Amino acid sequence: MRRGSSRPRSRASTTARGRAAERRARLFYLLRGYRVLAVRARPGGIEVDLVLRRGRRLVFCEVKAKSGERFGDPFEMVDRAKRHRLRRAAEAWLAANPRDAALEVSFEVAAVRGRGRLERLRDAF
Repeated sequence: MRRGSSRPRSRASTTARGRAAERRARLFYLLRGYRVLAVRARPGGIEVDLVLRRGRRLVFCEVKAKSGERFGDPFEMVDRAKRHRLRRAAEAWLAANPRDAALEVSFEVAAVRGRGRLERLRDAF
């Protein structure tokens, strides 16, 4: 890279920001009475950031962190292909955890924006 040019963000800092966003989202849900069943679960080999339960509701949550609007809205980052993968992951989770099969399943996206503000999109897909 040439001198004076901006350096790309390192993978480590991106990973650290992602982990911090997951912790922030986990706390958000815990404070609202959800029980965290798994963090970074890999049912069927597909990563799900959070698997949560509250009452008879089972939530598969994708967490996105954005510090600015430069690369678009965090909710838009969960495209059709990602939604399809999350549905497959939910199916694999339910196959591996038959006790959860009777629960109402929903999908959410939790967006952690600059300064730690969290917004969620319920029943995202």
